Amino acid sequence: MAPFGRLRRRTRPDKAAAPDPDTRRAPRRRVIPWYLSLPVTLAVLLALFLTGAKLDLFPAVPNPFEKRDVDRSQPVLVQSIQQMKRFTGAQGNFQVIVDLDHEAAFLPSQLLGNRTLYVAAGTVDAYVDLAGLGPQAISVSEDRRSVTVTVPHAQLAPASIDLKRSYIYLQQRGFFDRIGDFFSSSPGNQQQVEQLATRKIEQAAGDTALIGQADDSTRTMLTGLLHSTGFTTVTVTIA
Repeated sequence: MAPFGRLRRRTRPDKAAAPDPDTRRAPRRRVIPWYLSLPVTLAVLLALFLTGAKLDLFPAVPNPFEKRDVDRSQPVLVQSIQQMKRFTGAQGNFQVIVDLDHEAAFLPSQLLGNRTLYVAAGTVDAYVDLAGLGPQAISVSEDRRSVTVTVPHAQLAPASIDLKRSYIYLQQRGFFDRIGDFFSSSPGNQQQVEQLATRKIEQAAGDTALIGQADDSTRTMLTGLLHSTGFTTVTVTIA
């Protein structure tokens, strides 16, 4: 007999006991916080609304992002009305490419300077001023069958730039010029190229036959007009 009583022998199980199926816990589902799910929900609803508005799925619902033009211009003020007493006998259409380059003396163009290529289209009218014609400009024969009319020589009107057909083709600006344009809203460069284009078109019109064609057109117009009033012989003299 053992001195301290009978000892029991401990036995170690070969395998761990299987857990009870009823005690297994289901895996926890991840819940998205409300402060993250709310923006996502709003973004999805906004995308569906914009898509439906674009496809006309909601024709009765106005699009809050649609832009519209509002004209808040003031009424047109009539400054003056002038009676035109001239006959336009010819018109010339012109096009010029203005290459205006402002260069700095000691700095590269990447830092200071600008260059503008402007394609300008404009017209020049050749007209005869009939406002100064008086009784001495018309001579009628005694039998009222012949008439002589003396009119002034044709002249050129100022060139008119057609803004619909004119545009800036290329514009290069230096670093400091871009900074200056950011803080300034003055369209000085645009006005400068337009004025330069106007002068060039007017110079080119002076080298054409516009004035001669205007004289011929005036002579033809007056001859036909006076013939229709009963004159058989009509003489138009260009002063």
